[in-house]
This record gives sequence, C-alpha cells and structure tokens, in this order.
Amino acid sequence: MTTPPPRGSQSHRPGRTRSAVVAVAAILAVTGALTSCGADDDPGGSAPSFSERPTPPDTASFSGTAPSMKESVVESVRASASAAASSASAAASAFEASVSAEVARASEAAEEVLDDVDGRGNALSEVSVRGKPRSETGGLLAVLVTITNKTDAEASYAVRVDFRDSSGRTVETRYVGAEDLAPGERAEPLAVSRKPADPPLTPELAQAQRY
Repeated sequence: MTTPPPRGSQSHRPGRTRSAVVAVAAILAVTGALTSCGADDDPGGSAPSFSERPTPPDTASFSGTAPSMKESVVESVRASASAAASSASAAASAFEASVSAEVARASEAAEEVLDDVDGRGNALSEVSVRGKPRSETGGLLAVLVTITNKTDAEASYAVRVDFRDSSGRTVETRYVGAEDLAPGERAEPLAVSRKPADPPLTPELAQAQRY
C-alpha cells in the first residue's frame, strides 16, 4: 500500500531546476570572460597607466638656435673653398721652391746681358718656349724655355719672356739663361709668372742673345 505524501509538501519539478542551472552557468561564463580580459590587459593585475598625448620636450634647457639648412650648406662651401685655396697656395709655393738658386742666379745674369742688347737678339732661332700644364706647377703659369746651342763653339744664352694680357700689353717679364753650353747641348730653364691665373696671360719670346 503506497503512502501518500504529507500535505503541504511540493513535488520536485525538473523544468524549474534546469532553468536555475542555465542561469548560474551564464553568470559564471560572464564572470570568467571579464576576469580573462583583465588578465590579458594587465598580467600583473593592475590597470596600465599611459597618456593619450605625448608630453612636449622641455625647451627651457635648450640654448641657442639650430642653424638652417641653407646656412649649413653655405658654411660647408666656404670651408671647402678655403681648404682648396690653401692647398693650391701650398702647391704653388712648393713648385717655386723647386727652382734652384742656380737658376735664379742665371736669371739675374741674363737680365744684365739683355740690358745692353738692342732689338730681339741674335739667338731667336736657337730658343723656343712652350707652356707647362698647370696641374704640374701648382696652378702657376710656367713656361719651359728650350735653349739649344746650334753653333760649333761653347756659348752662353740670355732669354727674356714677356707675359701679355688679351690686349697685348706686357704685364710681367721674366729672364732665364744658360751658361757655357757645349755645341749641340740643350738647357731647359723655367720662366714662371707670379700673376693670378685670371685674367689669363700669354707668354711670348721677346729676346734671345747668345754671348
């Protein structure tokens, strides 16, 4: 014989229990998601601290003003030009120093000889002139004077070279010489102009005397 349940008690309803379980599961899922997001954003458990806008530099510690690009280029060009001028001057000085004291003495002797010569002299056919490349003379205008004793006796020579401008005016004169050349012997002294490269000058054989 089955005993009926006591009055006032309620029987268990499966539908209501299932709904409660689903609700609890949903709450746990949401809580887990929030916890996961927090852990991913800040592994240490604290929220990151940052500023949305970068902080401008403190210009109070700056001194002076930065040069403009134009000024920098100008200064660079000036420095390069100054270095090039110094280098060219040094090269010219070195070339002039290479002319020996003996050549200088011969030049003085040639000038003295030609002071007493009328006209262009008696040895123009034994003398020729040609310019040397400026790359070999430190930028100076230098003339190689070729003197050849075409006689059958020993002889000395005095030569005058004029440097003329575009109008034909003589702006500089140099003297070179060769002493005691044997028959057929050749000498090649240099006549060096000390004038600036601009305006350009043209060298010309002005006098040549054999003595």
